[in-house]
Formats: sequence, C-alpha cells, structure tokens
Amino acid sequence: MRLTVNGTVHEAAPRAGQCLRTLLRELGWFGVKKGCDAGDCGACTVHVDGEPLHSCLVPAFRAADRSITTAEGLAGPCAPEGGVPDVLHPVQAAFVAAQGFQCGFCTSGMVMTAAALDQGQRRDLPAALKGNLCRCTGYRSIADAIAAISPKIAAISPEIAGIGRPVPSTCEHSPPAPASAALVSGRARYTLDLALPGALHLKVLRSPHAHARVLRIDTSAALALPGVVRVLTHADAPDRLFSTARHQNPADDASDTRVLDPVLRFVGQRVAAVLAESEAAAEAGCRALRVDYAVLPACLDPEHALDPDAPLVHGARPTGEDAPPRHPHPNLAAEAHGEIGDVAAGLAAADVVHEGVYRSQRIQHAHLETHAAAGWRDPDGRLVIRSSTQVPFLTRDALCALFDLPREEVRVECGRVGGGFGGKQEMLTEDLVALAVMATGRPVRWELTRTEQFTATTTRHPMRVRVRLGARRDGILTAIALDVLSNTGAYGNHAGGVLHHGCNEVIAVYRCANKRVDGYSVHTHTLPAGAFRGYGLSQTIFAVESAMDELARALGLDPVELRRRNVVRPGDPMVSTSLEPHDVQYGSYGLDQCLDAVAEALSAPPPPGPPGWRTGSGMALAMIDTIPPRGHVAQARIALGEDGRYVLSVGTVEFGNGTSTVHGQIAAEALGTTPDRVGLRQGDTDAVGHDTGAYGSTGIVVAGQATLRAAESLAAILRERAAARLGRDPAACRLDGDAVTAGDTRIPLADLGSAEALGQADGTPRSVAFNVQGFQVAVHPGTGELRILRSIHAADAGRVMNPVQCRGQIEGGVAQALGAALYEDLRIDADGRVATPSFRTYHIPAIADVPRTEVIFADTHDGIGPLGAKSMSESPFNPVAAALANAIRDATGARLTATPFAPDRIYRQISDATRSGKEERWT
Repeated sequence: MRLTVNGTVHEAAPRAGQCLRTLLRELGWFGVKKGCDAGDCGACTVHVDGEPLHSCLVPAFRAADRSITTAEGLAGPCAPEGGVPDVLHPVQAAFVAAQGFQCGFCTSGMVMTAAALDQGQRRDLPAALKGNLCRCTGYRSIADAIAAISPKIAAISPEIAGIGRPVPSTCEHSPPAPASAALVSGRARYTLDLALPGALHLKVLRSPHAHARVLRIDTSAALALPGVVRVLTHADAPDRLFSTARHQNPADDASDTRVLDPVLRFVGQRVAAVLAESEAAAEAGCRALRVDYAVLPACLDPEHALDPDAPLVHGARPTGEDAPPRHPHPNLAAEAHGEIGDVAAGLAAADVVHEGVYRSQRIQHAHLETHAAAGWRDPDGRLVIRSSTQVPFLTRDALCALFDLPREEVRVECGRVGGGFGGKQEMLTEDLVALAVMATGRPVRWELTRTEQFTATTTRHPMRVRVRLGARRDGILTAIALDVLSNTGAYGNHAGGVLHHGCNEVIAVYRCANKRVDGYSVHTHTLPAGAFRGYGLSQTIFAVESAMDELARALGLDPVELRRRNVVRPGDPMVSTSLEPHDVQYGSYGLDQCLDAVAEALSAPPPPGPPGWRTGSGMALAMIDTIPPRGHVAQARIALGEDGRYVLSVGTVEFGNGTSTVHGQIAAEALGTTPDRVGLRQGDTDAVGHDTGAYGSTGIVVAGQATLRAAESLAAILRERAAARLGRDPAACRLDGDAVTAGDTRIPLADLGSAEALGQADGTPRSVAFNVQGFQVAVHPGTGELRILRSIHAADAGRVMNPVQCRGQIEGGVAQALGAALYEDLRIDADGRVATPSFRTYHIPAIADVPRTEVIFADTHDGIGPLGAKSMSESPFNPVAAALANAIRDATGARLTATPFAPDRIYRQISDATRSGKEERWT
C-alpha cells in the first residue's frame, strides 16, 4: 500500500494485525513512541488526514492512501533521517518556551494533541488532554505551554525559542534544555530509536506460578515455527548469582538472582527466552513452549513471612552488606536496629504518648518508556549494550562479572532515557540481551510491554510502620520509636538500602535524646520491590509526620509550632540511632524558612469549598541527605576544541532529571561563557572513566561537582596559556565568552589550541536538603470525595541554578506523590498475580487530577554542593502523603493510616470518627 508521512511517500506492506505505530517506527519515524499498547498514554499520537489519533489503536492497513503527520513533520515536510527543523511550529515553540517536558518521552504525542486543539478545547485541558499522560512534569509547564499558543504567532526558529541563545548570566537563570528543539520535534533519540539491521527480537515466557520449580522445557515446537532462531533456558545461562540492584559497592545487595533460574519465586519471573526474526514470531515461540512445573507452597503475606512454618523464598539465604540480617530465618532479607538513650524511660517520662500503625502500599514507577535494551558486536568485536538505564557504568561492571568479560570488551551506552524514578537503577534487561547476543552472534533488541512493566520489574517497598512518640507538655520530644516491616518481595535488590535509608533522616531531623529503630525487610513470593523515588523515606515519613500531627493535637499545639520546637538546627548533631561519626553536614540550612513560608500560606483562609463540604489544612516536613552513603563517584572531562568551543563528557544519564542543562550551566559559569558554547557527551562508558550513576539525586551534587572541578582546571590552563603569550600574571587574565582577556587585550580561544582537563568527585562530605508541603482541602463527608483547594511546597535546594527546571522537578514530585497518596495501588491477588497490569487498572495522575502547586524556594547557598546547589529530584515526593492525611484529619476529624486515600476509605474513617466521638477538629 502507499501512504504519505510528513510529505514523504512510502510503499509498505503491513503485516496482519500490525498497528500504525509500529509501521511508522519501522519506516524511521521514531518520534512516534510506544508507552502502553492500549491507547491509554497518548505517546503515539499522530495526525491522520489532520485528525489526532492514537496510532497504537489504528490498524496499519487503514493508513493506505492517507496523509500522516508526526511530530517530525508538524513544522513542515521532512524525511525520516532529517534533523531538527529550521523553523518550529508555534506549538513546538510554546513547549520550548515553557519547558513543557522533563524526560520528554510523552512530548511528541502531547505536542501533536495540543496542535489539534481549538480555542474552546484549550480552555478545558482536563478534557482535551485526558488521553495524554505525563509522569514527570506535574502538567503545569504543559498547561503553561498550551496557554501561550496563539494562532497569530508565526512559526519561529529554534534560536528565537531560546535554543542556543546566550543568556545574561549562567546560573540562577533558566536556559532551556539543550535537547529542547529535538524533543518537541520528535528527533530526540531514546533507547530503541535506531535502525538495527538483522536484529533478532527477544520475548520471554514468564512464570504463571508464585513458587515453582521447572522440571522440563520442551522447545521443539517453538523451534519448528517459521522465524524462530533460538530458545534460551536456564541450561544456557551462567550458573552465577548476582543482584539486579546497582550500587557503587556490589556487595551492598544480596546476590540472589540468576539470568534464568529453574526455581521461580514470583508470578512473572523469566522462564525462557525466544529469539526470532520478528516480534510476532518470538511471541508465537513463547506460546509454543511446553513447560512442566512442580508447584510449591508460596508465602504472600509479609506479616507471616517469619513464621516458623512459612514457605521459604530462598533455601540458603543470600545477604547484602547494607543492613544484613541477624535473625536466622531465611525469609529475612535485611534487618536494622539501633537505639540512643533509653526509649522506655523517655516514654515513661512523657506527658503525652501517641502510638499508631501506618501502612504504605506497593506502587509502580510507571515511566512511559518501559525497560528496553539492544545489543550487538561492534567492528572490533566488543559487546555493545544500548540500554534504558540510570547506571550504565555499574551495568557494564555487572555484565563483566556475570559473563567473565574484561571491562575493555564491554560498552554500555544510553540514548535519552524516558523516565526512571529509581526503577532503572536495576539490571532487568541487559543481562538477557547480552546472553542472547553472545549465543547467536547477531544483534538483539528487547522492549518490555506495559503489562510486563507492571508484572515483571520492581515496585516501591510496601511497608508497615509502627510509631511511638512521647513529648512533654511544652511539646519537647522525649522519645521516638519505629518498628518497620518492609516487603522486599522475591529478591533482595535494595532490601537493606531502602530499610536503612527509610529509618534514617525521618528521625534524624528531630532533636530527641531517646530514639530506637527496629526494622525488618522480608521476602515473600511476590513481585520484587526495588529503588523508588525517596528510597524508603516516603513510607516512614508518612508514618512519623502523621504521628507528629496527632501529638500536636493531643498537646493542643499548632502542628508547625510543634515541629519548630523539635527540628534540628545548625550545630545540632544529626542522629538517627547511632552516635558514630558520619560525613553528613549542614552545608546550608533552610528548614526554618520552609516552615515559615508554608505556615504563612496556610494561615490564609482556604478557597471556599462546595456547600456542605468540610475544609481543612495540613502540613508535613522532610529532610534528606543530598548524596547516598557508602560511596558515589563521578568523573568529568572537558575539552577546548580548535574551533574555540567546549565539549563536556560526563557519565551521568539524562532521563528528565535536568542534568544535561545544569552541567552545561556549571561548566559555562566556571569558564566565563554561555551554555550554548558547551557541547555535551553523556551516558556512555566510553565517555569517561567511571560514574556511579544518576540515582539518589546525585546528577548535580556529585557529577556536577566533577564537572565544576574539570571546568575550573581547564579555565586555569587557559589563563596560564594566555598569560604566557601576553607576558602577564595568570590572575590578570579572565575568560570572557569565546576569548581570554587581560585589560584591553583579547585572545580568541581558538588561538590557544586544544586543551583538556579532568575532574572527579567522590560523594563526600554530604549535605542535607529540606522540603515542607502544605495542603488546603475540601472533603465531602457523605461520599469521601476529596478536592485539593491549594497546594504549597517550600524547598531548600541551595542555590537554584535553573529555577524553571527545579520548579518542574518539585511539581512533578508532588504530582507523583499525590498519585501514590490517592489512588495508585499495584495490587496482588490471592494467587500472587498482579491485578493492575495496565494504565486502565493502575491510575496514574492525568492533568485533571493534579492541582497547581505553589513552589517557594528558601534563600540558601550550600557550602558543599557545586556552586551552592543541593539535590532536589526525589525529596519533594516524601512529605506529600502525610501533609494530605493531616489536612483530611483537620477537615473531618478522621485519621487515615493507610494509603491510598480512596473516597470509600475516607468515608469509612469519617463515619468511624463520628460514631466514636473522635471527630475533633482544629479551631
């Protein structure tokens, strides 16, 4: 058949059942993204004869003799291999101006939907954008972009939109992301946005049982199918254990996982892999496999995982060095205990004691780009893995250890990564792709479906947290005790780290002489948990900050005032449950400013709720160490080329965290130039010697520190060269844009010759960042329906290098946390199966669900972070659930002790509070 795409005529022969999205991608139009396979996310939106459609729902044959427009061609006709358009469409320009994206994976589809809206639809974005999801931004910047679109605006060039335009100063301004024009025009390249001739497609048969042993796999019928090339089973995989979790120290996490394992420990675990000439043939091959299982008893309830007769998840217990278990039960994955002072005495001395049990559910990262990897041999025979990962260097090292390969024989590279939130701090696809490349000698590609993303990757750790707080009548805390039960699922990836971290800053933020933690992370035959935004703190902060609110109520104190009386201040030791020395310091302190800002905002009367609804206010605070413990290393290299421009090489990956922009700003400030003169190479193990990875909010505070040191070293080299040529003191020379100046003399950088410098950061010492969230809400007492009337977030981010991007990180964190607090719930049924395997059953926030959050920055300058900056990617998530629960409590008298706060739960709690006479509210 014939179809026209962006003015280019194609002849195509669609396969039976093929959708338009896959056909367009096969033709080279990679701006059309795959996010859901079900018409739920909108990432694949295109125009068919001018009408916006989700191309994953359109049969490819229906495009015959039609005109298709993708994001690449919105500004005008183009070819698949073309670059960023010389002139952007007004909608694309508006998205650049508002920076209406973060990871950008949804952006092409969002732009195509926005371009088709009329004026009336633009006034009702909740309805107009109901078919487009964004996991990163919180939607404010997207709404701002659409609000700025005018039909009278002429199409403008990327330079006018801000791309490559010098800015008046480097840091504390908001130059657009370097990839802005590529993102809005569909030209940014993600993991599988590449042609890979001769590639085999990989698909996996997964376990239907929560616990079973594979007795036999009959591959004959699968291998007899046309197009099937190879089947891989546990017999083909190395008999070696590793952890999917990636940390600087591999021993932090238990080595308990095999590439393919004959013992299956959760529904969805890999059983076998099929390699075929097409995706359809690989899927057919999986269906043709015949497997005999010995089904075994399963343990699904973490509360009973340590029972003497509980089914064992692992026969011999593998453990990690971070929070290793002491109890002998094999289902105990990690354990954390500690006490300072005497908690029993502190509780006895208290005038008021509050005790409560709080539960946080399992949630999914739901990044729109699913886990994916491709692999091949380069001309030198090296194994190359292109992966959607936050940790390319640690993944390379894990592959080398797993397959006995020297480092120089393995390269891991990343395109742009479509979101992570901790979920891509795991090795979940690269090991099997590497095995397949080595087994077949051919290129291999593997992309998880959205269902696989929900049922076969990782989640946040579900937790049960018991809190006991004691205080004197004046509000001073006398005791804090936590008892934590964390469900790490079938494997121990991040079990110790999450438990350890979740029990640390949550109580270190409060001054109290008596503190105790007893924490247990247990195995169950369920989907593994892993790293997730906040890394355990969101669960424990929900518990402690809810309990602090109850304590304030019992004492008759304002909740902000209670916190003011107890939070740490500069000079106070930051102590959780150990008095051992550590490397965390007050690089700066803005918690007082954050508390004051939110308190002032909440003192204003809330916007009126509907008649009969009850209104209330609530707040919560959070502290986080700016860098993870136990090691984090980054290297950077910056070079001056013969053309007088710079190239910065870093290992850190861009996945919506904004590091690409800020690294350029840091280098530009140190070199006295503008970010448009600094090119960037990143996310490639060939770029620099090592980088631990972009997790724990380290993209700026560690990798950025390495960039700063490299740029300062290069600046010193250039000043010395110029001084030698001029016969001047280097101190008299100054870098100025594209030259070095000394008085009235100016030497162009291009005349100084090429030069290079290196920088390294080791992640110590560490500082602390603070976040305070406030809400004003209205609740319908008869239905439990909740409306957020106002959302305020104050953040101590140190020097805010790029206010637009930093605000976006906070808005996105609050939006994601609202989803976790209100409706996201990855449910597992009585057989261990995930019951919410799609965006239709697992509700992530759409634009209609998210209020605008007022973001307030504290005025601080950190003495540890690069140029005064702190981390601010994951911490905004942490106080949201508690602040919302406290606002609901204030409005209704009902204390919610488990997330999510569904309307039926709110209604039941209001009814219970009314019946028990505990419906007291703040006055």
